[in-house]
Amino acid sequence: MKIKASAPSAQGLRPWHRVVAGLALALTGAAVLAQTAAAPPPAEEVPFWAIGMPKDGPGKALAPVPSFPIATPAADLPIKKMKLPPGFKAEVWASGILDARGLRQGDKGTVFVSSLFVAGKIYAVQDKGGKREVTTIAEKLFLPNGIEYNKGSLYVATPKDITRYDNIEDNLANPPKPVMVYDKLPGEVPHGWKFIKIGPDGKLYVPTGAPCNICDIKEGYAQIARMNLDGSGFEVVARGVRNTVGFDFDPKNGELWYTNNGRDWLSEDFPNDTLNRVGSPGKDHFGFPFCHQGTMADPVYGWGKNCADYTQPAQLMGAHAATLGMRFYTGKMFPSQYQGAIFIARHGPWNRTKKYAADVVVAWPDGKGGIAKVEPFLTGLVENNEYLGRPVDVMVMKDGSLLVSDDHNGAIYRISYQGS
Repeated sequence: MKIKASAPSAQGLRPWHRVVAGLALALTGAAVLAQTAAAPPPAEEVPFWAIGMPKDGPGKALAPVPSFPIATPAADLPIKKMKLPPGFKAEVWASGILDARGLRQGDKGTVFVSSLFVAGKIYAVQDKGGKREVTTIAEKLFLPNGIEYNKGSLYVATPKDITRYDNIEDNLANPPKPVMVYDKLPGEVPHGWKFIKIGPDGKLYVPTGAPCNICDIKEGYAQIARMNLDGSGFEVVARGVRNTVGFDFDPKNGELWYTNNGRDWLSEDFPNDTLNRVGSPGKDHFGFPFCHQGTMADPVYGWGKNCADYTQPAQLMGAHAATLGMRFYTGKMFPSQYQGAIFIARHGPWNRTKKYAADVVVAWPDGKGGIAKVEPFLTGLVENNEYLGRPVDVMVMKDGSLLVSDDHNGAIYRISYQGS
């Protein structure tokens, strides 16, 4: 995932999107400027995502895909374009959820949804007799991508802190004042937004991405850490992690697996995003900024480094695919071969001339720390080199169906198995 503080031309967008593309850029840019107004201006007014951009040629025309300030109407969502394996069905589960990203389910069935650059909100979605009712429970937040639910409390992570809303499902109409859990995060915008999750050890896992596309890393960045639920006991679990916006724990042995976004502007086809396994917590270093995808030494920071000295990825996930949310499948609805498999959302690249991904794939661990195979699952959201939707997160529901969030359209889809 890359910051959306800038956008390409609206030319080629769906007609109603053309109207709002300019407004989206203005709103997003204004939000980022407001968040960084207190900082001194940089020597050069260059967005961090543009560092390393080619000075000419097709690459110079690339920029992050614009986010729109309104959600796509339910009737215009791309359900009919979606392709799934035989026996599976896609349907709109909820619409009108601007900038829908992270997904978590409460004990009483409420689905909590986070947002990022456009909305700055946390939503609660309740099923009311087959219809979904959406409530905004927090707003005007600073990039609140990271959410987690545990024993009645909703945890919300921004680039600078983690707060907790207690007894939230009983107080959706009048949410409680958030309790501060941890306020020592760096707070920087570049790769500062979070994905958080409580592990089988009862600790809260939180990443801090690299504050750049590529740079020398100071202590406290490019890592995944964990802490006790009261914010104490902070310790680093994995280093050399450029930017993870999705992870989960293997239900068989509790091991942490995570997705990682590779650096930009080396090439249209390299390096790959990766899927990774933390086999030695506290010791694993995954190579950034010295090595990418386990094999490619960085042209600036890789001199004198041996990529074989770093923890290798479990699977390459495609160049600039923006590999984000992932979950081990633990439900009972899908056929047995999906038990223990990993469903992974790929947001789709902005810095390739040819768009791809914008899908959900499924990966099967080989039981040896690697991946036996990866297959497409939900496809069909790229048409005429444009995105019809962009999956961000996936979540297994209590009934075994799979929810998929789409921030491009402001919607959540439900994937169920109907039988072949």
